[in-house]
Amino acid sequence: MSASSSGGASRPAPSFVTALLGEEKGSQLLKLVEGLDAPSLHWLSGYAAGLAAGRPASAAVAPPAAVTAAVSAVPGAAPAVPFTIVYGTQTGNSKLLAERLKRHVESAGMTTRLFRASDYPVRELGKERLLCVVISTQGDGDPPDDSRGFCEHVLGKRAPRLEGLRFAVLGLGDSSYPKFCEVGRQLDTRLAELGGTRLLERAECDVDFEPVAAGWLDQAFARAREALEPQAAPIAAVVPLRGTAVPAGFSKEAPFPAELMVNQRITGRGALKDVRHVEVSLEGSGLEYAPGDALGVWPHNPPELVDAFLSELKLDGGTEVARDGRTLPLARWLSEELELTKLNRPFLERHAKLAGSTELQRLLEPGGAEGFRALLASHQVIDLLRAHKAPWGAGELVQALRKLAPRLYSIASSQKRVGNEAHLTVSVVDYTAFGTRHFGSASYHLATRAAGTDKVRVFIEPNERFRLPEDGDRDVLMIGPGTGVAPFRAFVQERAEVGAKGRNWLFFGEQHFKSQFLYQVEWQEALKKKTLHRLSPAFSRDSAQKVYVQHRLREAGKDVYAWLEGGAALYVCGDAQRMAPDVHAALVDIVSEHGGRSREDADAWLQGLREQRRYLRDVY
Repeated sequence: MSASSSGGASRPAPSFVTALLGEEKGSQLLKLVEGLDAPSLHWLSGYAAGLAAGRPASAAVAPPAAVTAAVSAVPGAAPAVPFTIVYGTQTGNSKLLAERLKRHVESAGMTTRLFRASDYPVRELGKERLLCVVISTQGDGDPPDDSRGFCEHVLGKRAPRLEGLRFAVLGLGDSSYPKFCEVGRQLDTRLAELGGTRLLERAECDVDFEPVAAGWLDQAFARAREALEPQAAPIAAVVPLRGTAVPAGFSKEAPFPAELMVNQRITGRGALKDVRHVEVSLEGSGLEYAPGDALGVWPHNPPELVDAFLSELKLDGGTEVARDGRTLPLARWLSEELELTKLNRPFLERHAKLAGSTELQRLLEPGGAEGFRALLASHQVIDLLRAHKAPWGAGELVQALRKLAPRLYSIASSQKRVGNEAHLTVSVVDYTAFGTRHFGSASYHLATRAAGTDKVRVFIEPNERFRLPEDGDRDVLMIGPGTGVAPFRAFVQERAEVGAKGRNWLFFGEQHFKSQFLYQVEWQEALKKKTLHRLSPAFSRDSAQKVYVQHRLREAGKDVYAWLEGGAALYVCGDAQRMAPDVHAALVDIVSEHGGRSREDADAWLQGLREQRRYLRDVY
């Protein structure tokens, strides 16, 4: 029975509660929670989290000084030793999880510090006592751009001994790539080699990161509380790490059904690529975005591919199958819920066992890395099913396939110009391999939607690490071959709308001038209006010798270096495997030649631009 119903005397609220809420509200809070069981407290915390999500967040990183002082005065309260959380992210997921952990650690009255890896003062690493690293892996085992300096320090010779450190590492990645969560593994191993002790074992999250991340964060929260001996007041247990309410409005979890307004092919006759300019309406959604942000698209798999799965495995699409508390027909699971195009290691492991294939088993062994890499690059799931027969049942197939993930497309428009619209530049994945037609789920989904009739489920994915400079007088260099040009269309529009005085220089690359010069008319118009000041195109198949954007960079090296030396911001968007490394190598050459530096010093100079957020990349 609660105190309010029994009429018993109210006990005074602890000082750490009154420091934040005041005496009256603190007492009311204690009356509210007294007598509630654990499920009720968890429900109440979720409700409070939902209310908080709709209100402006405090800009403070640490709890208010009055609260910190009050908590430290409570017997058994958390000591001053902070729990430091460092995150490295390319798409924002690591940041989301790190911020979630920080909120809950603070809810228990503990001191915490949160840093993006690029902002972490590495000189303090030797003084840390509790450290959590949440970091993703990009491409072929590379760290996110915002984490390169941090990783180089920890993995390098200058890293300090860490005998007094307790640490935990959460890795994020994509098992469609051979070096899944490689960066997290390297950091976890290295921190232990330096003398640190694991607070808990490393966890590795795939694209659908929530199932693994939620449990790991629960443990990290509990271990941090044990390590810091936090105060044991009732309020400390109110906010659970799981079950945070989804913010109001449209989001990844609750996408907006956007009307598709324009679906126009912008590559000409004879082009080897089908590239679409897509416009969707955000009218009535309340969604807002900034140049550099992405539009998340929840696709459906191509019907032809769903039919191929059912035919190859001789399964009935009407079979009801249960997974994660939901029961759906198999055909619907395959169409709307599961990943059918990207092959990944967990599925390959299961298929190799079912098929009894020694060939596939060898690829999964340490010595089969190159073959494994080649298989992932060349095969979709359906190719594996056709090449290595296995007796999949409907239920087992649904459990083994990875959940379908949304695809992120750089937004190719400025909302200041287009209002309640978002424009995309989409290269349609549609090719023939192994004698059959292959598709990309999201690009094919968008390409086959009818303008004015169909809708697509979308949300905004902010990209804070790919923003225009706040100073409109600063010059901007943009390198975007192919559909990598999309965010730079938004950049040029935005700079024109706000009247930025800085110059804009675009490097664009494609195969053919006549059929694949994306947005050519717009660029020419921008040049006339002086909202684009220089345009350096490269077309790789219009001459005997292939010419790419890195060649155009080297040709204009003197001016490129002068712009950078003069304070210009540099942006690169597009392919992470070949284009981005080739462009970086060209930039190193330019800085070395025109800046009179060794290649090592030139690379360090470019790293300095990264740290100043003047060399930003959105690569994939």
